[in-house]
Amino acid sequence: MPNEHSLAAPRLRLLVSVVSPDEVEAALAGGADIVDVKNPAEGSLGAPTPALLRAIRSQVRPPACVSAALGDAPHLPGTLALAAAGAAACGADYLKVGLLGSARPDQALELLSAVRRATAEVAPHARLVAVAYADASRVGALPPHELPPIASRAGAHGVMLDTAVKDGVSSLTAFGEDAVIGFFAAARALGLVTGLAGALGPDDFARVARFGAEIVGVRGSACDGGREGRVSAARVRALHAALALSEAEPAARRARPDPRRSAAT
Repeated sequence: MPNEHSLAAPRLRLLVSVVSPDEVEAALAGGADIVDVKNPAEGSLGAPTPALLRAIRSQVRPPACVSAALGDAPHLPGTLALAAAGAAACGADYLKVGLLGSARPDQALELLSAVRRATAEVAPHARLVAVAYADASRVGALPPHELPPIASRAGAHGVMLDTAVKDGVSSLTAFGEDAVIGFFAAARALGLVTGLAGALGPDDFARVARFGAEIVGVRGSACDGGREGRVSAARVRALHAALALSEAEPAARRARPDPRRSAAT
């Protein structure tokens, strides 16, 4: 079912992934809207420890938000429901779950529904973001175009595209620009918030904005030394400025979903 999100295009938000409390100040100083907590050692959406999530939650004040990765999830609905309850109890505003092992639509619905129920029992305000992999064909995951209606039925707040394999291939390249546009169009028609991550840099932001993304997620481009480096306030500030410039395009140039293109994806 659609959530309360309006179909009118909101301000683009910058999500910066951090791996330690030491990176939070730089992310916030640079203008991050969402501080995303993850553990890259456990995968693209590797889950942090409860202690780390609580520590970072204590550093972030409104209007900035905290998101927590729950992992590149195997198809274990009970396990992921318990993880979601824990992350919600630690104060996460958004919970991101990657549909790696739930490769069939019925499995994806089962897992997302379990996660959503567990989250609502602990923190009704916390919002579920279901993540599809732009490079799903490389890892045998759920095809991204199947996710929006499933996420809507499960009561998710939004959907996101990311890459499972972190080898420098962006989501735009892995999935194709037309397919990305179709994914966002389907999601927004269902009232879902849309996000894009996966090897994105400032040169991509104008296209991402035109395509209909509302959240742009970064890690490597926000760090000195790449994904394995450390978040830099100067780099985050430059990304924030690039995002603001992408929003300055005349509204008429923002590509709205073409139903013919959506139907073809």
